[in-house]
Amino acid sequence: MKSQQVRKEFLNFFESKKHAIVPSSPIVLKNDPTLMFANAGMVPFKEYFLGQKNIIDKRIADTQKCLRVSGKHNDLEEVGKDTYHHTMFEMLGNWSFGDYFKKEAISWAWELLVDVLKIDKNCLYVTVFEGAKEDGLSYDQEAYDYWKEHISEDRIINGNKKDNFWEMGTQGPCGPCSEIHVDIRSDEEKAKISGKSLVNMDHPQVVEIWNLVFMEFNRKANGSLEKLPQQHVDTGMGFERLCMVLQNKQSNYDTDVFTPLIREVEAITNNNYGKNEEIDIAIRVISDHVRAVAFAIADGQLPSNTGAGYVIRRILRRAIRYGFTFLTIKEPFIYKLVLTLTKQMGDYFPELKAQHQLITNVIKEEEISFLRTLDQGLVLLDGIINNTQGKEVSGKKAFELFDTYGFPIDLTALILSEKGMTLNEVDFNSELEKQKNRSRAAAVVETDDWVILYDDDEEEFIGYDTLEATIKITRYRKVSSKKEGDIYQLVFNMTPFYAEGGGQVGDKGYLEVTNGNIIYIVDTKKENNLIIHFAKSLPKDPTQKFKVVVDETQRFRTACNHSATHLLQQALREVLGTHVEQKGSFVHSKNLRFDFSHYAKLTVDELRAVEDFVNARINNKLPLQEFRNIPMETALKKGAMALFGEKYGDTVRTIQFGNSIELCGGIHVQNTSDIWHFKITSESAIAAGIRRIEAITNDAAKEFYFENNSVYSEIKTLLKNSKNPKKAIVDLQEENTSLKKQIEGLLKDKTKSLKGNLINDVEAINGVNFLAKKIDLNQNSIKDLAFDLGNQIDNLFLLVGSESEGKAFLTCYIAKNLVEEKQLNASKVVRELGKLIHGGGGGQAFFATAGGRNPEGIEQALEKGKNYIS
Repeated sequence: MKSQQVRKEFLNFFESKKHAIVPSSPIVLKNDPTLMFANAGMVPFKEYFLGQKNIIDKRIADTQKCLRVSGKHNDLEEVGKDTYHHTMFEMLGNWSFGDYFKKEAISWAWELLVDVLKIDKNCLYVTVFEGAKEDGLSYDQEAYDYWKEHISEDRIINGNKKDNFWEMGTQGPCGPCSEIHVDIRSDEEKAKISGKSLVNMDHPQVVEIWNLVFMEFNRKANGSLEKLPQQHVDTGMGFERLCMVLQNKQSNYDTDVFTPLIREVEAITNNNYGKNEEIDIAIRVISDHVRAVAFAIADGQLPSNTGAGYVIRRILRRAIRYGFTFLTIKEPFIYKLVLTLTKQMGDYFPELKAQHQLITNVIKEEEISFLRTLDQGLVLLDGIINNTQGKEVSGKKAFELFDTYGFPIDLTALILSEKGMTLNEVDFNSELEKQKNRSRAAAVVETDDWVILYDDDEEEFIGYDTLEATIKITRYRKVSSKKEGDIYQLVFNMTPFYAEGGGQVGDKGYLEVTNGNIIYIVDTKKENNLIIHFAKSLPKDPTQKFKVVVDETQRFRTACNHSATHLLQQALREVLGTHVEQKGSFVHSKNLRFDFSHYAKLTVDELRAVEDFVNARINNKLPLQEFRNIPMETALKKGAMALFGEKYGDTVRTIQFGNSIELCGGIHVQNTSDIWHFKITSESAIAAGIRRIEAITNDAAKEFYFENNSVYSEIKTLLKNSKNPKKAIVDLQEENTSLKKQIEGLLKDKTKSLKGNLINDVEAINGVNFLAKKIDLNQNSIKDLAFDLGNQIDNLFLLVGSESEGKAFLTCYIAKNLVEEKQLNASKVVRELGKLIHGGGGGQAFFATAGGRNPEGIEQALEKGKNYIS
């Protein structure tokens, strides 16, 4: 059965069981501070399990894109080495929110696998939770009794808390689970060893394909369990593993989920899959990783150096490195796989088709960049090897290469082994552990349980219409971290505070308590459908009613910038073309940032045209037209723009200024004239095919022009109130260039004159022509002089000291034959002598420099130079 049909059969089956079939949510999570990516099928439904969102459909089925590469669920280093772990995978799931429970979940799972998909029941094993004394949980007899109606009792296995009690994290909804395992070994292997003994033993052919989780508890901060108000079902079946079983394969990578990608890698790299284990691992890594990276980019996450972007960059670089090392491909090629992936999965995941060109461009640019890093790293590694005494390379040096330059440590180890050298892995691992400990310490967050003051099903946001309200605190909790200290998170029954989302920052403001005192609200965010207000303290009696007020000035400035981003997008599509799509935004009270797809740097004329377009709409005083809670289809028919990677509900809000219509939940001005003026401050590239514009409006724009006028006035004063300041500056630049040329000529004459005197001062010592001198030249001239003397004088060992602006410098040149014959090293010389000038330096074995803050030490350093050859 082809993979496309497998997905269809699953969804059709649960549709027949009266489940609503919903599309996959984005793999990248934008409004969940607890997760970067959807790492399980249940993630989009967290608020239902937590009771923080009203349930519309009690039964749901879907296939959810998932990514497991960080945190508790981290499969990255296993990917490629075995045949069943993946970074990105599809999780087929059926869900019950307070409706059916264990009986139906077990019965339907068996019906689908055995009766519909025709999996031999003699290949199946199931597990049930054996209980846990520490939690006061008993054996799951109920699940056992339902299972024995379908499968022989000798195929029902007891599972411990690790395998058969599923938890969302250290806190939150949880419950016992039943796993379904399949044994796809040959009859001969089954006769030798029972599959029952291999369940949960990481055997590549005895694998879990479906997990039925029975959510009935909530794990509290103190570790105790409490019953949830309702019982839920959360199931997850690995799509890739199911395809492996149904296609009678021994590996996920042998199914049609991966074979088109593998064949394409073979064709591009001229390597064969199935002939060599190292090559096979590399091809599996690349085939898996391109899927994860492509889906993440399609959902709006570009590779970067922080957060989720860093994770995506790390996945892609792992793929590039495997191609570089084991497939010996030294040029970009992974981007070519995007076309194959799009053809294969684009019908079910249309975001791949819509974002195909962007995905291709970004991956290619990342490949070029990292291959450049690898080339740089190889040069740096050669320097480390050349400066190493003996055959063991310092683990600290290797860690610096890994940490600072991103050079893979296993590539370092491979190159060293080829040269007959070893790596001090103990020191490397020690440095790595220190870094991890620093990161862990900074990231540790202790979160108390919610203290519930009032039952309130769903918090009401009233911030579109008012900036203040009288509220009740419905719940609060304390969160402690090393970085922030103690912070209280407050939830109100209704709130005028806008929670961070859609690129707009959260509101700030205050809560009034007794006697005119206030508690500042320092931020507002959304978590699992709750609007959370962050405060440094808590009212003495949090059960009272309180007046809360949003910071009006900050809100207004933010609204100006947010409305300007809508006008900016309209302007870009008008000036550059309709290929322009929003790829991200950041709306603050101080400025705005807008990322968009475009293939070239904007010209001065294009930037001016964009500014003029936006300011024309500001001057036209366009009123805000807001439409709340309208059906999604109606909004799209009106021409509203929707963003890929955003999760929209059945009803949406649209914002319209003239012909600019967008789906948006953010805060906006009542009239474009409120924006006052729009000014672009920068335009730059942030990735292949992605540009970024930063701009300011209103108060910030006024300040910008005020400062520019002040600077202009100061410049005119410095230029003695020239009537033409521009010409006066050009004249100064030309005069400066002319003077520089004169100085360069004088330095060359000085160097030439000095060279003759220096040659006469050369001293022969033990077969070495030695010269140590303090001279008055800049560093570039000294370097030229050193190489010039080296070309004229054989066996030269030159040590030069110089001083400039209170700083000391040392330069060492050693003839290359002396480096080899006498084991001399200029880098070692300047490092050791650099201590005398209170500094340090380095370089190559034949030429190196050092700098320091103690000119008085130059003479002593020059005197000690002879020690290296005497």
